[in-house]
Amino acid sequence: MKSEVEMKEQIVKLFLRIAVAVGFLSAVADRVGWWPSEVSAWGNWEAFIAYTGQINPYALASMVPTLGLVATILEVVLALCLLVGFKTELAARISGWLLVSFAMAMASSIGLKYVFDYSVLAAAAAAFAINAIKQKHWELDIMLSSKD
Repeated sequence: MKSEVEMKEQIVKLFLRIAVAVGFLSAVADRVGWWPSEVSAWGNWEAFIAYTGQINPYALASMVPTLGLVATILEVVLALCLLVGFKTELAARISGWLLVSFAMAMASSIGLKYVFDYSVLAAAAAAFAINAIKQKHWELDIMLSSKD
């Protein structure tokens, strides 16, 4: 039987995985226009790419759409990995570094206040916390490792 601490750890890790994943998926949904305009940050792909250029002012203009596309693909893949628990530690680590790079881009271009307002560092910390919890709980990784 699992201890109370182990049960709490399982719940916390699952909650962190879901929170980071849903944050990524919500941002992606916004950039493809799936959120209503009254709650949307970008509302469409073009506005998201313009924002990508704004927070990456040193990037070549021709590279900005690629940066936006790569970030979007990473967010979808990482979110799905976190939700199902596939390569969880790796997905969490990459998520954390992606969020840290986003925070640095925001801080250096539009200001540190936005990093805090949008809780980017809190999301990065959540991703790194997922990576730090080594026990597997409700993860596809458990089933995959048992087939070895």
